[in-house]
Formats: sequence, C-alpha cells, structure tokens
Amino acid sequence: MMIEIVFWISVAFVLYAYAGYPLVLALLGLFHRKVVKKEPIQPSVAFVITAFNEEKRIQSKLLNTLEQDYPKDRMDIVVASDCSVDKTDEIVQAFASSGVRLVRLPLKGGKEAAQKFAVESTESEVLIFSDVATTLRPNAVATIVTNFADPSVGCVSSVDRFVDKDGRVSGEGAYVAYEMLLRRLESSVNSLVGLSGSFFAARREVCRNWAPDLQSDFNTLLNSVRGGLRGVSDSESIGYYTNLADERKEYERKVRTVVRGISVFMRSLTLLNPLKYNVFAWQLLSHKLCRWVVPFALIIAFICNAVLAVHHGLYSSLFALQLAFYGIAILYIWSQKLPKIAMFRLPSFFVMVNVSILDAWVRYLRGDRILYWDPSKR
Repeated sequence: MMIEIVFWISVAFVLYAYAGYPLVLALLGLFHRKVVKKEPIQPSVAFVITAFNEEKRIQSKLLNTLEQDYPKDRMDIVVASDCSVDKTDEIVQAFASSGVRLVRLPLKGGKEAAQKFAVESTESEVLIFSDVATTLRPNAVATIVTNFADPSVGCVSSVDRFVDKDGRVSGEGAYVAYEMLLRRLESSVNSLVGLSGSFFAARREVCRNWAPDLQSDFNTLLNSVRGGLRGVSDSESIGYYTNLADERKEYERKVRTVVRGISVFMRSLTLLNPLKYNVFAWQLLSHKLCRWVVPFALIIAFICNAVLAVHHGLYSSLFALQLAFYGIAILYIWSQKLPKIAMFRLPSFFVMVNVSILDAWVRYLRGDRILYWDPSKR
C-alpha cells in the first residue's frame, strides 16, 4: 500500500538525518581525510565580546580574557555594548588601562549588529568572538589561531564543555556529545556546517561582508565556503559554559537558534548547488535542512502508523512502541518524577528538540526574525 511506502520513507528519513549522515561521513573519512596543518603562529588578533546588560558577568569575563597567554601587542580586546542600560559600560571602561576598548552602538541593533560594529573598529588579521558566559583556558587564543597556518581554513570552531555551578567540568550530555562528533567527522572529510557561537575565530576577509541581521556563527561559516575556504573544529580549543538555569529558557533558546538558522539558510540556497560547492552542498542539506524537516517526518510516520496498526500486527507493535516513547517523553517533561537516566531523559530531549523546531518554523513563516537578545541566565 502507498501508506506503507510513505511510512517507511518517513522512518528512513529520520534515521538518515540522525544516524545515516554521520555514518556516511565516517565511511568517507576512511578514504578521504583532510588534516589541518597547524603551526604555532601569532597573527594580530581582535578578541570581540558582545554585551547587553551584563554587569554581573562582564568583569569576570574580562579578567579571564586578560589571562590569555598571547602577546599583548598582538591582541586587541574589544567589548561591543548593544546600548546596555546597566553598569556594563562603566565596568568595561575601568579596564581601559589594561588595553580593553569599549565600543557602544548608537542604537540598539542586536548581537550581530554589535559584532559588526566591533569588527569595523579593528584591523587585526584574525577575529575571535566569545560570549560573556564562556570561560576559556589561558592558552585558548594561542591554540585556536594555530589553525590559520593552514591556508585552506577560513574559520575555526571551539568544542563546547559544560561546567556545574562549582566550576567543575560535568557531563557533556548526549546532544552536545553528538554535535561534537558530527563536527569532528565533518572537519576530517571537508568542512564544518556550523560553528560554536560561544567561541569561534575567523580570518578577517571572511568577516568583511558581515550581515547585522543574520546568525553570525552560521553565516561566518557559509562566508568561508563562498570564499573557497572551509571551517574546522579544533578539539584543543574549548569553551566552558554552564547550563541555563531555567529549562523553559533552554527551550526558547533552541527556538531562537533554529529561527535564526533558517533565516541564514534561506538566504544561502545557492550553496546547495553540488556542481559548484561539491561535498559541502550535501553536508548543508543533510546537517541543516534534513534535521529541520525531521518533525514533519515524525508526524507523518505517526499518522501512517496509526492507520496501519489496525490492519497488521507488525505495525500494531511499532505503534505501541511509538506511544510508549512519546508517553515517557511527555511524562518526564511534565512531571519530572521519572529517574534522571538516559532511558527516560533522551526521549524527552528528542521530543523537546523537535517541538522547538516545529515552533521555530511557525515563527519563521509568520515573519519572526529575532534580531534582539537578552543575556541568558546561567
């Protein structure tokens, strides 16, 4: 029956998006591996921090940044204030004698607009972007710039690590571990498809056409590819950050991230041309668009399975498994009484991620573009 074909195509699509794509990358890596030719270089660096009402965290961020083991005369530290109305600017100005510069937007424009304003105030060869909430090792800058000794590299992503409230490195979480695995596989085969927004670096030429209304980490990667360069992940460049204090805020963060990602993607459809962008066109389609279409495939699979369950024992069993999976997810999300182990947590996280993607599509289609931002409470 046609409904059976639709069901299995939907299931296969979901499996490809989450398991098939990394599997193909791993297989390609066995035959074609791109190694980054890293060398200890010291290009001039502009370290850009964007801030909006960050009076509680900006001092610790600046102290952490000033601890970088990198020549002071080669590093320009710039804080771009997006019209902060608290004491952020005052605190930053107190660090002027340490070489920290404050640039303040004349009008509130959002994170990317603040980054653009900061970029235009610098002349350095390499630009490094880091969020206020991200803590770095003293060798972070020196480590991440070594990747630019390779002329094929246009931008570099750090690796994300969680820390608990006491500052100790905690578990990555299945989702973060999965994303870091994808980055390693993509780097080894060709190029990343996205960067870690909390800590990444890029050549100056990649940042010349900075879009103030597009997600900077994703768009910087795409600009690199347009320029014939690639993005790589550096396992030795690590950004440490804590989880959001409120899980509802985490959901909203995911929705915002997807809405902003879709906005970049829709303005970059020419990169899907395999004749011009080769392997990257397939990567972009698989990593981004396929993942964003998964919620629709899940809905189709559920509806088809419900119809087929009436007629065949196999489909009855599969439908029962689906009901159990979603039931556990909903119970975990709403009651929070189930044990916090992977067996119960993963279904709830999977459902939350895909619901947030659906939510993001709705917001995008109704015209939401999310330019402005508030600091996440961590």
